[in-house]
Amino acid sequence: MTTVSAGPVTVAQRLREGMAGGVLSFPLTAFRDDGSLDPDGFRAYVAERLAAAPGAVFPACGTGEFFSLDEDEYRQVVTITVEEAAGRVPVVAGTGYGWAQAVRFARIAEDAGADALLVLPHYLVAAPQDGLVAQLEQIAARTPLPLIAYQRGQVAFTAGSLRRIAALPNVIGLKDGHSDLDRLQRLTLAAPEDFLFFNGASTAEIQARAYATVGVPAYSSAVHAFAPEIAGAFFTALRDNDHGTVDRLLRDFYVPLVELRDRVPGYAVSLVKAAARLRGHRVGPVRAPLTDPSAADLAALTTLLTAGLDLVGASL
Repeated sequence: MTTVSAGPVTVAQRLREGMAGGVLSFPLTAFRDDGSLDPDGFRAYVAERLAAAPGAVFPACGTGEFFSLDEDEYRQVVTITVEEAAGRVPVVAGTGYGWAQAVRFARIAEDAGADALLVLPHYLVAAPQDGLVAQLEQIAARTPLPLIAYQRGQVAFTAGSLRRIAALPNVIGLKDGHSDLDRLQRLTLAAPEDFLFFNGASTAEIQARAYATVGVPAYSSAVHAFAPEIAGAFFTALRDNDHGTVDRLLRDFYVPLVELRDRVPGYAVSLVKAAARLRGHRVGPVRAPLTDPSAADLAALTTLLTAGLDLVGASL
């Protein structure tokens, strides 16, 4: 067996085990008030995320504002995450844009010691299925790291395309952000038995039970970025079929959070970062074109976060 094929198998196994035991963590990237990267703040923040026992950690992805990082900043973010993880959980770094730029980030991630890559939707343009497949083919041919495709926005694979990318030796899984369960069921049925799937919808807990019905119980959790107590309580209740607790957390925390999130474009990241600041984490502001929450929305977030923590016996 070649090195390239051996690596993905090992990482896929570790990811599968991690996804069965905890949520997938997508850490925020820490910036100073002037917008510059804050490596020390990020290191402290990532260490706290890892202490909350995620199944895997995904630095420099959507929640981590990958789109706003230059290559040197990206290198620092991935390197710090790898150092703090110290092999305890898989580190899956984000990459994206067109395939040529994605490969540049992939090489940086490989040098930094990342275990795998999450291939974010390509930049701007719509593309046919052959083009979506070719994007993965080009990246896969140029990195030995295992790849997880992310379908969201302009990227949506058919069952036929899924078979093609799953046949690539280092494509090991798919993150779904469309929440089209009909399409997703077709994809899970078309995929090899060992192919990984996970729910990557915004505030994925809202749809976690629905995803599980089509064979995708694993999910990423933005809430883990600021309230691992809530994220952990929900994960445990869902795993244990404690529907009363699941319903209570959905009704009294997650649904109001989504309603607040939907007020302003970009709040899927901005609110998460604001909530992390409320918990005392030195993550700083978001970078343009995102904007930090208004004073009124921040007050609403504070009230909601306090109530959510109280539901699980924690405090702000």
